[in-house]
Amino acid sequence: MKLMFDSSYPVLTRLCAVLAMAVVLGACSKELSAQSESHAVAPGAASILPPDTGLAGGVATRVSDTGTPPDGVVRALPDFTQLVEKYGPAVVNVEIVEKAPQGGAQGLSPNDPFYDFFKRFGVPAPGQAPHGKQPPARGAGSGFIISPDGYILTNTHVVANAESVTVRLTDRREFQARVLGADERTDVAVIKISATNLPTVRLGDPTRIKPGQWVLAIGSPFGFDNSVTAGIISATSRSLQGENYVPFIQTDVAVNPGNSGGPLFNMAGEVIGINSQIFSRTGGFMGLSFAIPIDVAKNVEEQIIKTGRVVRGRIGVTIQDLNAQLAESFGLDRPRGALVSSVEKDSPAARAGVQAGDVILSVGGHAIEHYGELSGAIATMKPGQDAALQVWRNGHQQDFTVRITELKDQPPTAANQAAPQGHGASSHASVLGLTVRALTVAEKHQPGAPQGGLLVEEVTGPAAAAEVEPGDVILGVNGKRVNTTQELQDAAKAAGKNVALLVQREDAQIFIPLRLP
Repeated sequence: MKLMFDSSYPVLTRLCAVLAMAVVLGACSKELSAQSESHAVAPGAASILPPDTGLAGGVATRVSDTGTPPDGVVRALPDFTQLVEKYGPAVVNVEIVEKAPQGGAQGLSPNDPFYDFFKRFGVPAPGQAPHGKQPPARGAGSGFIISPDGYILTNTHVVANAESVTVRLTDRREFQARVLGADERTDVAVIKISATNLPTVRLGDPTRIKPGQWVLAIGSPFGFDNSVTAGIISATSRSLQGENYVPFIQTDVAVNPGNSGGPLFNMAGEVIGINSQIFSRTGGFMGLSFAIPIDVAKNVEEQIIKTGRVVRGRIGVTIQDLNAQLAESFGLDRPRGALVSSVEKDSPAARAGVQAGDVILSVGGHAIEHYGELSGAIATMKPGQDAALQVWRNGHQQDFTVRITELKDQPPTAANQAAPQGHGASSHASVLGLTVRALTVAEKHQPGAPQGGLLVEEVTGPAAAAEVEPGDVILGVNGKRVNTTQELQDAAKAAGKNVALLVQREDAQIFIPLRLP
């Protein structure tokens, strides 16, 4: 790609721009010169480096008496060159060719209403090439070598539906890879190439990382092999919507399409995560990148290599996070733990006595700060193992022991609690701003419908502000079940200013915090 000046750009304008730039650069140079004089390091003095720098060096400067930072703060810029030179060759480009679409009529599903038409007359379907000759779909991502004999970690979504996988090293050697296993819940996949004496990375301990630490990513964004980007850790143990089994590492490292599956290094040159997702409104980098902690990936990798599948533990609860209002509603000193919104019938949690409205504060002695940590902790436990839970209920801590069982994929169940209005007598719970009624017999027999509770028909006031919706079913208030309007009003009055409504919405149960005037 060439960078060119537009010849039509006025010469005078360009001359002015050059002069303006010179003025700006001159001012910057002057300021930098002054800084270099006042902040110079004495000859022979040792450079001050951040702790645990490992391979990355830095240049530190002393700060003058004016504007001296707090003790322990060192102004330094890291140097990643040694890290990249040593471990960059272990980062690979992963290219895939996807499997051809199944079905006739140029890939249309047999359930498509136009399937027979296109098949009978041989007419190309919309968006299809003539005679069914579709060019193979291709994709690309990144990965990194974890053993000299060719085991590689990458993302599941990189190799999903792959007909063939090609791995390219920095020395331009190419290998065909086998997908040994892929886990959709964590988005971790293991692939293998036939080679020996390959360069490898070192794995670190993600439990020791802290926000503010420098990190570095190597990958193939938009196909640019072995691109290096750097930034800092923004947060740890992030829970993302629909991702309950991974406590993500959030960074501001530039990660773009093609970086997926690549390593996230700490300053010691150790891989602490696998770059997996970005948050973006445009499809490109916006400063919000998320990596899978390497200990989560290592657990998946070991199981795939050993057994070809991943086994997870479960206790049979649906959980949600607590905000300050919900924590106050349940009498907690601050928001922490995982709020149980529902318990599966005959599940390990149900047999142990766990109930909806309980707040799980710890598992096996390890405190749960954010609800996503509970899913990850339980998932790593083996079926048959006992887990000690510390639970907050009715203003007191209680201990439970739960026997872990295996988590198996279950088909989603459809449920529709929103019934036509006008069936049954409605009552108005004025203190909450809700118009509710009891469920009819027919509604209770719908798949997934609760056997009790109150159907919301109209929403105003505090309930509207809390985003309670018509069609929701109110099951309880602050952990107490309600089946009549009077029970709902009494429970709301006893709760004070903060009310935690247990609501069933479609096929999920959630707690909604509601503040009364």
